[in-house]
Formats: sequence, structure tokens, C-alpha cells
Amino acid sequence: MPPSAVLTPVPASTQPAAPGALDAFFGAPAPDLGIVARAQGIQALIRSRAKASEEQRRVSEDVIEAIHAQRLFHISVPRRLGGLGGNFRTFIETVAEVGRADGGTGWATALLNVCTWFATLFGEEAQADVFGKQRDARVCGIFTPPTRSERVAGGLRVTGEWGYASGSAHAQWATLGVTLGQNPDGSPIPGLALVPFSDLKIKDTWYVAGMSASGSNTLVADNVFIPEHRVQNFNAMGAEDYARKPSDEANDYASFIPVAEIILVAVQLGLARAAIDITTQKGATKSVAYTVFAEARNSPAHQIEFANAASLADQAHLLVARACADIDIAAAQHRKLDPRVRARVRMDTGQAAKLCRESINKLLSVNGAGSFAQVNPLQRIWRDSEIASRHAFVLPEMATLIYGRSLFGVSEFVQPY
Repeated sequence: MPPSAVLTPVPASTQPAAPGALDAFFGAPAPDLGIVARAQGIQALIRSRAKASEEQRRVSEDVIEAIHAQRLFHISVPRRLGGLGGNFRTFIETVAEVGRADGGTGWATALLNVCTWFATLFGEEAQADVFGKQRDARVCGIFTPPTRSERVAGGLRVTGEWGYASGSAHAQWATLGVTLGQNPDGSPIPGLALVPFSDLKIKDTWYVAGMSASGSNTLVADNVFIPEHRVQNFNAMGAEDYARKPSDEANDYASFIPVAEIILVAVQLGLARAAIDITTQKGATKSVAYTVFAEARNSPAHQIEFANAASLADQAHLLVARACADIDIAAAQHRKLDPRVRARVRMDTGQAAKLCRESINKLLSVNGAGSFAQVNPLQRIWRDSEIASRHAFVLPEMATLIYGRSLFGVSEFVQPY
């Protein structure tokens, strides 16, 4: 076939692998595709506001209202607390579809969802504080400790700042890292506390090159009292010993740290899918400068690179699906996740982020230098991916170390947190 021959285009699927096939393979609960469809139904609105959300460094309010109306800030919150009760595979697939329309909006959605789920792991009195008066409360959060955290009668008194509180402009509560005291060796005892926004201020610090719409500003507390019932030992949560009472809902038993890790790559799956969408559509018909190819889809070099990029995105999706299967199966059986599986989830998280970033970078090359034009959404996808893939819980280097130590049975690194 001569190089200038025009090939008949074959419609390219930009949908993830069929959920039924994956779930049968992993033996896992299937995602709720009805919930995923809710996200797909508002993609056009999210996409139309992406530039405005980036410029104002927070998600546009009409988008927040649309996500809220679809109850997509409470995907995995148990039904007993007014949530949708979706498993974590549903969480991932739904947030990925939000991120497919806009990365920053997807990131804020992911963090507001998971931190609201964190709140459901506290005791009944704390749950009543958060969900009793406002059933649809939204919670953001940060794990790092404050400047000062001291024991007082009935609880803690804290002062400090917590950076990178994604979605904080749209939250009513926060789950914040605190210090509960000291171990015999002098190391701090970490905790997690529920704090209402009436006790916090937002410091405008989020000026970044990517993920701008996530609104990940700094939370500030000045001599705030936190009652004991709104505090949990972080290590106990990490060991899946929660303050909440036993229930018959699977998500009450999901593994705290693996969930906190794997949800961080949901948006990156969506960003990779968005880059594939653009390549399949506009990228396919662009000319290849200084060659005989009038359209990129007829260039063997572009075909091969596009296939490699799509395969990398598929690999990431498969790893994330397996990690969700690990979490969801154990939760459905009301059992704790095996320590080595926990470490593998951390590994899967880091590798999925790396694969998505590599996929997007290949797709930028397929689409050419025009990818970086300010009017081209690919440049925002690229910037969002570069930022998201460098979250501390996502870094593949640390994930590899944790998993390798676990495989060798080095006990202090078995628990991946």
C-alpha cells in the first residue's frame, strides 16, 4: 500500500474495558453503572466550565450544584447516612468520568467524596454532628498534623495550618491530622479529627501550574477545641479499627489507607481517556507536517504511538480495577485486608499514575506541538496529570519500596502508611 493511501477509519472506542468482563475475572462486586452514568450525563457542563474553573481556581458553582444534584459527592457514603452506597470500583469509574471532562473538577470531587467517607468511620455522636443536621454535608481533609495540638479536658486544642485542602471551598467539614501525644520513643501519635468550617478559615494559597480548579487552599485553625468524640487514632484507622458501630453495609469495612491511596488515580484514568478522545477526534484528521500524510490517522508512526498510549491507559485501568476488587471483596466479607495486599494496592496506585502520565505524554506527541496551544484542552490535561501524579501517596518510587519490603517480609514496611 503506498504511504499516501487513505485508510478507512475504524471508530475507536474510548470507553473503559467492559466492567462485566473485569469483574468476572477478579471475582469482584460490579460497579453501579447507573451511578457512573450520572457523571457522564453532566460531562458537557463540566467541560464547558473547565477553563473558567481553572481561572478562578475553584470549581464553578453551577458545576458543584450539578454534581451535588446527582449525589456524586456521596458515592460511597453508606445508605444509612444518606449516601449512594456505591462500592469503590463505582467510586473510581464515576470520578474518572468527571475527570474525563475536567481534571481539577474531578480531583475536588474525588477528595470531597473520600473525606466524606472518612467521616462515616467515626463514632455515632460524631456522625450525628456531621450528617444529623445536614444529611448532604461535604467533607474535605488533610492528614498532616498542625503546629500545636495539646490534650485538654474533654478533647484537643489545636492551632496550625493544613495545606492542599482540595475542594475546601465547597465543604462544610474537614478531617484534619492532629497529634494525640507521644509514644515512649518520643515520636508523635497521629490522629484524625473532624472539624466544622465554622472553626476554620481558608487561606488563599493555591496558585499552581496544574489542577488549579481543585481549589486546594490552606485551612487555618487558631486555638480550636475539638471534642474527644470527633477524634480517632490514625494508626487504629490504618489497622481498620474504626470508632463506628458494626453494620451490615460493606463500605463500613473498607480499608482506610488503601482507599485513601487508590482514589487518587481515578482522575488520572479520566485524563488519559480525555486525551484519547481528543486524539481519536481532532487529532486523527490533523495533517502531519513535512510528510506525505494529510491526516495523522493514516501515518503508521502515529498509529503505533497511539496504540501504545491507549494500551498504557488500559494497563492503568486494569491495575486500578484489581486494587478496587481487593478492597471491595474484603469489605463485602467484613474482613481486614491482608497486609501484603495493602502494600500491593500502594504499588498499583503508583504504577497506574505512572502509566497514565506516560500515556498522556505519548498522546501529546501524536497530536504534535499544537497540543500546547492555550486553546487546546490537551495542555490542561497534561498539566493536571503532571501535578496529580506527584501526590505523596501516589509516588511510584515510594510505592515500589513499600511493596518490595513487604514481599521480603520487612515488617516495619508491611503496613503501607
